[in-house]
Amino acid sequence: MTQKIDGSTVLITGGTGSFGSTMARHLLTRGVEEVRILSRDEAKQDAMRHALGDSRVKFYIGDTRDPESVERAVRGSNLIFHAAALKQVPSAEFFPLEAVKTNINGSANVLRSAIENEVSGVVCLSTDKAVYPINAMGMSKALMEKTAMAFARDYQDSKTTIAVTRYGNVMYSRGSVIPLFISQIKSGKPVTITDPTMTRFLMSLAESVDLVEYAFSNAETGDLFVRKAPASTIQDLAIALIEMFGGNANQIQNIGFRHGEKLYESLLSVEERVKAEDRGGYFRVPLDARDLNYSLFFEQGESRAPELESYTSHNTERLDVEGVKQLLLTIPEVRQELAR
Repeated sequence: MTQKIDGSTVLITGGTGSFGSTMARHLLTRGVEEVRILSRDEAKQDAMRHALGDSRVKFYIGDTRDPESVERAVRGSNLIFHAAALKQVPSAEFFPLEAVKTNINGSANVLRSAIENEVSGVVCLSTDKAVYPINAMGMSKALMEKTAMAFARDYQDSKTTIAVTRYGNVMYSRGSVIPLFISQIKSGKPVTITDPTMTRFLMSLAESVDLVEYAFSNAETGDLFVRKAPASTIQDLAIALIEMFGGNANQIQNIGFRHGEKLYESLLSVEERVKAEDRGGYFRVPLDARDLNYSLFFEQGESRAPELESYTSHNTERLDVEGVKQLLLTIPEVRQELAR
């Protein structure tokens, strides 16, 4: 179901984050009538207000945990990008209930308000850490996805199309490893990696925006979309940045796994690959719309292709050091750092 962006009023929850601010700038080039930013941080909102300097951007102080502040921002919106979340793996390990309050309960508040206000479409942003999750952040995002699917299943006749996008690490997003590595290299400090064989998907902020737009343009309610992405080892990423910024390979220091960290990430589980539709650059996983009235017995199950496996950062396209360099040069922030 195509959702029209031009001329719409678009709400971005968590709109002062890396994704939200990139999406806001993109939407302003698309002829939107209004972009609404809902977030808790008034300092970041003030900085964003001055950076954008566009009267079409409206700021709402609030928290997705609070249904009243969500309702204020949602009322009159046509589309919602739901990006508000607690995203840091270690902090969620120590404060899991905070992740529950924001990532699960807050998402439910956004979805409920969207349906009540007949918003045309909602795209919820998820993460590869939601697949076979081993940490609190991934578990809370997995339950966010299940919450979105439950709303989609329960309100299939509503005017609101609900979709989920799942993506891997967004390069140079706030709190990500690339700006950390660059800072360490420039200051002559050790470049700290947790395991040289660890792999991570590599996606730019622009590509994450494309994924969300693709969802708005193509989603049926309850759809999950994944954008295919290359990956690299953490060691190759560190070496690429060291070579680009004139550091020393001896700077690399292995510090071991952090709380809740995985050796590799998955964007689709085996079970999802069975149902997934391959659309070239994207996977689409449709909603399982069955209700709880199962038959007592199944005479015939669903066949599963034995060669299918999870779509992971270990088995996707693997970039070597030179490939990582070429990809990094497409990131405006990296080019800016090189020019300094």
